[in-house]
Amino acid sequence: MSVDMSTSTATKASATAPATITGRKGIGVVPAPLLMLIGMVTTQLGAAFAKQLFGTVGPAAMTVMRLGFAAVVLLLWWRPSLRLDRRTAGAVAALGVAIAGMNICFYLAMARMPVGVALTVGMAGPLAVAALSSRRARDRLWIVLAACGIALLGWQGGAAGLTGLLIALACAVFWGSYVPLSARVGAVLPGGGGLALAMAFGTLCSLPAGLAEGGEALARPEVLAFGFAVAMLSSLVPYTCEMETLRRVSALVFGVLLSLEPAIGALVALLVLHETLSLAQALGLAAVVVASIGVIRSTRPSRQRPPRTNPSPAPSPTPAPSPTPAPSPTLTQGTE
Repeated sequence: MSVDMSTSTATKASATAPATITGRKGIGVVPAPLLMLIGMVTTQLGAAFAKQLFGTVGPAAMTVMRLGFAAVVLLLWWRPSLRLDRRTAGAVAALGVAIAGMNICFYLAMARMPVGVALTVGMAGPLAVAALSSRRARDRLWIVLAACGIALLGWQGGAAGLTGLLIALACAVFWGSYVPLSARVGAVLPGGGGLALAMAFGTLCSLPAGLAEGGEALARPEVLAFGFAVAMLSSLVPYTCEMETLRRVSALVFGVLLSLEPAIGALVALLVLHETLSLAQALGLAAVVVASIGVIRSTRPSRQRPPRTNPSPAPSPTPAPSPTPAPSPTLTQGTE
């Protein structure tokens, strides 16, 4: 979650952004699948490191630092104009709310359950959006498989397990809404300017809860430095890697690669936080991954028709980072 969540990221910006941000010497020679792997690993490292700080500042304060630092970097990079019409400003604000809700719910869920479980349940949101975008009834079967997987993931018992599952499902709702909202903002504000503004607004939305929870801890230099590192790992690095990957591979390949993130998240949590999954949770994670790949493959675009002679075609919807994103109708990374 870039998620980011976001995530997506979550972790990420629109694929229409100019190549100057990712087409630098060095990164261009790295194979696209390896770039995706680097982006996913850094995203999950950021999530694991953030969880280690929960005892000091808490999930809400961690959300403020992650979104705030990422917003500052993106604003300085893209320098977007603040002169927006009412409709564009509303789209940016809605995306900011989705980003804030996605990230804070992901961190709150992550505080109550393993990182891999929280991430997998959260991915149900964009998975459902992708599956429902298809008119074929058989594609709805992937939702059923994912729902069974989520049921296995939430099979922990006790109030803490139920609360964590409900919060993770709330994250899925925000993550699912992030998909069309990011596409809308990416269409009216090409590049990363829209994402930068949305992250700034999301920071303002989460600021009251973050300040109330973090208190004086947010003034400590070591805490701020840790928060900055989490923001860079969870947002900037995956954002750059995914933009470069999107320039080289199809949306289908990108989505399939991104579907592996729950497994990567569980592995990183095992190595960094020593979190283990039960057999039921491991089966549930596998079910959601398979459903994600199935949705992506079944909703891939049909063969392109001959191009029209219209010299100014409307821009197609493109993904933005997050927590953890991929191009619609595939999954998107959101948390961040």
